[in-house]
Amino acid sequence: MMVMVMVGEGVGFQDLPEGCIANVVSLTTPRDACSLALVSSTFRSAAESDSVWDRFLPSDYNDIVSQSTSSSCRSKKQLYLSLCENPILVDDGKKSFQLDKAYGKKCYMLSPRMLSIVWGDTPRYWKWTPLPEARFSEVAELVSVCWLEIRGWINTHMLSPDTLYGAYLVFKPSSAGAYGFEYQSIEVSIAVAGGETHKRTVFLDPERGKRLRYQIVPRRVGIFNRTRMVAAAGPPQPPRDNLDDQYPKDRKDGWLEMELGQFFSEGGEDKEVEMGVYEIKGGDWKGGLLVQGIEVRPKQCVHANNTI
Repeated sequence: MMVMVMVGEGVGFQDLPEGCIANVVSLTTPRDACSLALVSSTFRSAAESDSVWDRFLPSDYNDIVSQSTSSSCRSKKQLYLSLCENPILVDDGKKSFQLDKAYGKKCYMLSPRMLSIVWGDTPRYWKWTPLPEARFSEVAELVSVCWLEIRGWINTHMLSPDTLYGAYLVFKPSSAGAYGFEYQSIEVSIAVAGGETHKRTVFLDPERGKRLRYQIVPRRVGIFNRTRMVAAAGPPQPPRDNLDDQYPKDRKDGWLEMELGQFFSEGGEDKEVEMGVYEIKGGDWKGGLLVQGIEVRPKQCVHANNTI
């Protein structure tokens, strides 16, 4: 973002009062503020002031932070960075909240207890398991089902305006390993109230996306050994260009994530967003997944009339 300030002849920008510099810096981004802090001691003092970082925090951050038992921070910048690096539990531990580090946009994760999981309260099919590395007090462990259906909802008034959001199922195989997902496609969907439901097909088996579309298998034909191109087992694989969109990705926290879809949060009008994960047609048994929740986080934002 470019900010232009007119100063008098012979007067440098850093000669302006610190409050004036701070006001200009607050019109940029957190990343810009950190860069400007390296210019001089005057800039550093202005760029690290509470008045600057208060502008980068969501307007309702006090209400959100008050729901957490996390320790208070000495400055607004420290609070901002803490919310970027360390998600806090809100809504009685049923959701987690954090900030996107680059632009301070809101991110939420819905815990399994906030989701609608068909047969979720039947131990034969699902069980609730405490896990030290999990964000919440327990995760939903898929034991074995032939009907997989997980749905979650979030309201756009909770999110940052003018932002393109993505929704992600956060999961990983259990210690015993997942099964039934090797060649079984899953339908995921996302819909904003009053709008169209967007659906697509994905796979939850992370290893499937790493396999080659074709394997070179030596076969004896006649008196010669010849190498033939043999298709890999299972149904036809999608073009490699689409692999990134159809298979889970590794997360820094050791979990996997699968994108369910995206939607635009305009701000102002409050709308409900429904996200879903389904496998209800194949009828095959599947299990061995740990579900931590559904995360909703920014993919893109609009800042100063420009898309970032």
